[in-house]
Parts: sequence; C-alpha cells; structure tokens
Amino acid sequence: MALPPYASPVERAWYYSFRVICALIFFFLIAPIFVIMPLSFNSEPYFTYPMPGYSLRWYDVIFGDSPQSILWQRAIKNSVIIGFSATLLATALGTVAALGLSRANFPFKGVVMAVLISPIVVPIVITAVGMYYFYAQIGLASTIPGIILAHTALGVPFVVITVTATLVGFNQNLIRAGSSLGAGPARVFFKVTLPLILPGVVSGALFAFATSWDEIVVVLFLASVEQHTIPRRMWSGIRELIDPTIAAAATLLIFLSILLMVTMEILRRRSERLRGIKA
Repeated sequence: MALPPYASPVERAWYYSFRVICALIFFFLIAPIFVIMPLSFNSEPYFTYPMPGYSLRWYDVIFGDSPQSILWQRAIKNSVIIGFSATLLATALGTVAALGLSRANFPFKGVVMAVLISPIVVPIVITAVGMYYFYAQIGLASTIPGIILAHTALGVPFVVITVTATLVGFNQNLIRAGSSLGAGPARVFFKVTLPLILPGVVSGALFAFATSWDEIVVVLFLASVEQHTIPRRMWSGIRELIDPTIAAAATLLIFLSILLMVTMEILRRRSERLRGIKA
C-alpha cells in the first residue's frame, strides 16, 4: 500500500519506520540461514569463518558411494517414502473431513474440529510418547507403516485448516446444480468441487509434506536403526561427529522449503483469483 500524498509527517515517519523494523526482524530470522549455507562449501571440516577454500566434498559425502554416503542415501529414501505416503493419506483424510465439517448440519462440529487439530496444539513430545505406547501394543513401532501413520496424523490438521478455509467462499449452489443435471455425488465432487478447492487441497498437501519431511521427535520414538530419515540422520551426525555434511544436508532442506513456500504462494494467489478476491 503506497503512502498517500496527504499523509502527515508522523504518518510518513511511521510508514518508513515500520518497514525498517520489519526488515530488521526478517534479517534476524534469515541470518542463521545465510551463515550455515556457505559452510556447506567449506573445504575443511570446520564450522568457522573465514573459510580456507571452497569444495563440494560434503555434498559428495551425501551422494557418493562411501559407507557414510549409504547411510545418507538410505535416510533420503526413507524420507521420500514416508513423506509422500503420509502426504497422500493426510490429504485424502483431511479433505474428506473438511468437506464434512463444511456442512451446516454437521453434529458436534466444534468438538470434531478440536480433535482434528489437536496434533498442532498438543506438544509434540506428548504426542510422540502416546504414539509409541499405542503402536508398541499393536506391533507398529519400529516399522515404516507406523511412521507413515504417525506423520499422517500430524499432517491432517494442516489439510483440514487449508481446505476448510477454501470452502468458506465455496458456492454450494454449484453442487446442487450438478446434482440436478443428473450427476452422481462422485462425479459432482471430481468435476465441480475438487477443481475449485484444488489450490487449498494442494496447499494443505504441501504443508503436510513439509511437516513429515522435517519431523524428528516422532521418528526418535518410533524409528529403528534402519529407518533413519534425513532429520534423524542429521541428529545422529550432530551427536557423533560434527562436520559440514550436516550443513550440506541443511542447505538442501532449505532449498526444498523455499520451493514449497513459492509453490504455496502461487497456489494462494490462484485460489484468490478463482474466488474473485483479486482480478
């Protein structure tokens, strides 16, 4: 929003001061990233400045063929399998739940919504302990399916929230029109409802994937030695041997997070255009 020409000196001072304050806060939050990323190219195994030289040796540790590389590649494989599987389940379950909650005659809507978003509210350590004791009794502890289900539970609230927000401006008359023309509920959903709420669904899926991709506490409780994810591998590396390989893995995660944020912003703007909020 541009500063109006009739603004007073105080308003002008606050206009520029507010932007300077926001820039300083943004720099405070981003500075650690700018510090850690160059260290992933350090030619020596130190976390110090100035760097004696630049090298890709730490990325080679991740993608090479050494015994340590095998551990990193196994962690990447596990993260991809768990992340995509949990995202698919969380997206399907969260979308169905949001569609149900959007109905005006849904009973106990507030209670159900509170239960669905409780994984965001409850401290993750408490959630992880509860999952461990429950999964241990039914044989899902130390298994990939158990971790996928746990990450699904953590990702569902994000899908529910984003899809519910998208459904706020949804015109229910479109569903009635489709039904009146002879289309069944499934055809109406895939041909009418889903295309309109797709930006919200995809945004929720990206949130669920990011949650699964970065999760470590639940994995610490549920995963076995053979089921390390990337965050779990980084945690083990910090405890055993600190070297710039961790910085290289962190840099890759940062770039992935930036890609996800850019994608979500594009989808948000597309959703606003579809809903007529922006021209």
